[in-house]
Amino acid sequence: MASSSSSLLFPSTSSSSSPSSARVEAVVLFNICDSYVRRPDQADRVIGTLLGSLLPDGTVHVRNSYVVPHNESADQVAIDIEYHHNMYASHQKVNPKEVIVGWFSTGFGVSGGSTLIHDFYSREVQNPIHLTVDTGFTRGEASIKAYISSNLSLGDRHLAAQFQEIPLDLRMIEAEKAGFEILKSTMVEKLPNDLEGMESSMEKLYILIDEIYKYVDDVVEGRVAPDHKIGRFISESVASMPKLSPSAFDKLFNDKIQDNLALVYLSSITRTQISIAEKLNTAAQVL
Repeated sequence: MASSSSSLLFPSTSSSSSPSSARVEAVVLFNICDSYVRRPDQADRVIGTLLGSLLPDGTVHVRNSYVVPHNESADQVAIDIEYHHNMYASHQKVNPKEVIVGWFSTGFGVSGGSTLIHDFYSREVQNPIHLTVDTGFTRGEASIKAYISSNLSLGDRHLAAQFQEIPLDLRMIEAEKAGFEILKSTMVEKLPNDLEGMESSMEKLYILIDEIYKYVDDVVEGRVAPDHKIGRFISESVASMPKLSPSAFDKLFNDKIQDNLALVYLSSITRTQISIAEKLNTAAQVL
């Protein structure tokens, strides 16, 4: 888009306010990465619909997603609209509170065909967000960003759409964070087992405890101004810990480890039995 130096571009305003930020559940990211791995050989990227809700503070909470088949060329994008509507109707039967809040695509940043796809979703919902997941590790990691779009106009004439990045909050529990850290790495020699994962978590916990010790010492010595909010959080965290003797804690910890190992063993036996049953069923069908 070219314009002379005397021309001024103004983003047009809509009747409803645009989302101020986005909150994305981990399952959405895993679904997107899985869909990218399973994409057709000729597809450079995958796109799909984001489901969730708009919170009162203007935050878009994304809780689910599904892939939408599409074909893309230099200046054209063809979306399977019927498939999109059928999938959305199916999701509505399961969870009617999850509505369309935007769309996602794999790749780094906004590409050429994103404007056309965003126009389609703008007809499905007001002020959709656009979530991008860099599955190609362009900058050495899986960059994740959220955008909103505003129209650029010159007077009454619409010229183009401008994508603006908004704050993004990834909601993950500890187990999901471990899996996401693996996905962000460009190369992983092997997936960690349960004990290795626990060891990594304990090392991170030790680092956090050391940081808390340093912060408390700095406050006591007067090197850092006290933050009452942090102090209350530390107090609540310490108060929530059960009072156990070292021997009782060791017994509880070891019992928990044994339970986890038993579950892993039973899961392994179940997978083996299922695999044998599938092979026997296949052999019976051939005979």
